[in-house]
Amino acid sequence: MPFPSIPKESYPGYHSPYAPKYQFQPQLFGLTAKSLFPLAFKAGAFGGVALFTVIFYTSGIPKIQQDILMKIPYLRNYYIKEIPASDSPF
Repeated sequence: MPFPSIPKESYPGYHSPYAPKYQFQPQLFGLTAKSLFPLAFKAGAFGGVALFTVIFYTSGIPKIQQDILMKIPYLRNYYIKEIPASDSPF
């Protein structure tokens, strides 16, 4: 070995003032906060539409009307039936 190896710690690396400034960005399996926020927003939107669809299709079931829909302030009067039971075909 004619030339001894020089440790890298002895020479500081050159950093150009025009080079990008890199910083540590935490990630988990390649997912960062910047990539998760749009996914979370889209998942929340699809979840809201799915919840609305399920409630819309099941709104004719009396148990759902009494337990869920009558607790919503403006929908309560819509599901209160003022027809006497003797006149109602259902």
